[in-house]
Amino acid sequence: MQATRLSKSFGSRDLFRDVSFRIDPGDRLAVVGDNGTGKSTLLRILAGELSPDDGEVSRVNGEVIALHDQRPQRDAGLKLGDYIAQGQSAARAAEARLGELESRMADGDATEDILRDYERAQAALERAGGYAWRSWTERVMRGLGIPTEWSEREISGLSGGELTRAALARTLVARPDVLLLDEPTNHLDIASVTWLEEVIPELGAATVVVSHDRWFLESVATGVLEVESGRARHWPMGYSRYRRERALARRRESAEAARQAAEIARLERFVERWSAGTKARQAQARKKQLEKMEPPAAPSREKAIAFGFPRAERSVRVVVDAEGLDVVAGDTPLVSSGSFGVERGWRVALVGPNGSGKTTLMETILGRRAPARGRVSLGSRVSPAYFSQHGAELDDQRTLLETVLAGSSLNQTGARTLLGSFLFGERDVDRRVESLSGGERARLALVRLIAGGGNLLALDEPTNHLDIAGREALEEALMAYDGTILMISHDRALIDTVATHTLSIEDGGVILRGGNYSDFLAQSSDEAEPEPRIRRGKGGSASGKRTADGGRRRTRTRTRTSKRPSRRAVEGLEKQISELETQIARVEGELADPAVAADPERVGELGDRHRDLQQELSWKMRDWEAAAEAAG
Repeated sequence: MQATRLSKSFGSRDLFRDVSFRIDPGDRLAVVGDNGTGKSTLLRILAGELSPDDGEVSRVNGEVIALHDQRPQRDAGLKLGDYIAQGQSAARAAEARLGELESRMADGDATEDILRDYERAQAALERAGGYAWRSWTERVMRGLGIPTEWSEREISGLSGGELTRAALARTLVARPDVLLLDEPTNHLDIASVTWLEEVIPELGAATVVVSHDRWFLESVATGVLEVESGRARHWPMGYSRYRRERALARRRESAEAARQAAEIARLERFVERWSAGTKARQAQARKKQLEKMEPPAAPSREKAIAFGFPRAERSVRVVVDAEGLDVVAGDTPLVSSGSFGVERGWRVALVGPNGSGKTTLMETILGRRAPARGRVSLGSRVSPAYFSQHGAELDDQRTLLETVLAGSSLNQTGARTLLGSFLFGERDVDRRVESLSGGERARLALVRLIAGGGNLLALDEPTNHLDIAGREALEEALMAYDGTILMISHDRALIDTVATHTLSIEDGGVILRGGNYSDFLAQSSDEAEPEPRIRRGKGGSASGKRTADGGRRRTRTRTRTSKRPSRRAVEGLEKQISELETQIARVEGELADPAVAADPERVGELGDRHRDLQQELSWKMRDWEAAAEAAG
């Protein structure tokens, strides 16, 4: 597939202009850019659902193109199994045709035309996945967490998240030649996203993906198409390398713009000083030179969220204390005999598969739900601030300004300033909440969270509807926050950057572990080793049992804390500390260089880098001390 000089506008607004790229089988192109830059529109043009204003899309004859839309349409009366099977229409048709031809040949009708039709039908079935298309469909459904017993459910009764997963399954089972994915990780738990990362390269399709999940893009993308200010630029590299190269390119552009501005200023001073003096002829020549020069164009700077949380009031050391906690939803048990404690300053990520009860557990901790058994309490001087993933705490009938002022000590000027830092303009403050898009509601909920204060932030999917720049701004704010954090997120990059602990729901129990998401994966892997390991509960009873196949099934944990961190986790932290110390020494060496000292801009950059590394080192040292002590 090749796109040539594509342009698209809505009214007087240009989404993008002159977008060109080529994508071959096996290529996986990530389309990135701020919200509203036309990424989803570009996918629909590639799929043939929309026509560009200018340019064209060249497609190979016979290639199958499949688009996963993040907002799929419902089809009343259609069952989920049939809905997903629509993606296998080519395989089903080819198989039916083969059956028909085989019956005719069995009856003695074996003309050359019949044999040619049979060969064509066989080739069509092979392109669609062969006779294994049924097992492929089952594999996709399992990978995306769709139980086979859901096949008889009507899709009109599915939740938004369930329908989105079904739509992604319908797209993947088609085994298309060109795979177009619009926010495919929305409503997937971490296990399903990990499965998707593995299966996309396996398909071998030419893939174009729009996603705000940075970990997913890093795992999948072989190239990046950046859409910014109506223009697009292709970067033939992985996502993390693109981020580095883009930062270097912007720095070079800024330096070149500054150089051009300085040259123009020098020429203007010469002309002004000597236009009527002894160097009038030279001044006239400089004036002509100025007229030919283009004014310097500094790199574009898109508006971005920029904010921080206010200083948190100091609470007692134990912020959350749970003992023998049972959590249920209706008649469904979610957590049994959970015991754990969260201390001041911890940043705890609640992790677990979809449906395991993370949101219910968080609401029980906050006192919004009563536990079925046991107790959970917040310490004295603990003031929780809650961000729900559906924005339930927002009143649709209030204006944005009224929403921020309610329950906060801000005056109107402060509220307007805070709204502005989240990209809400003066005209927006009098809009009613009911008129907001999903992304705008998410931003407003963050504004309200900040305005309300609190020293315990409880965040349920705070990055939903935030673009990559917004997610990174949230990360920075959470890292700088000096209170305690409980958060639920499928954004693994956020968890890995922010979390100091994980609280995971496993087999109906809860396990508290030290470390970020990478540490959680490493420790979980250690615990899954075949050697028998016994976890002792509070009363000394074993809570780990071996299964018949040699594995180990964890029963519901009654432990107050996690298992000891493994020696591997401690050694991993030691390695990270050593690498940070090496980087700090390198930066300090550069700062000592006289040539660098003569460049104020470079000194400033190195100073910022040195501060960031020192801060990261202090966190890693704290984590290492805790892990080493716990590991004995």
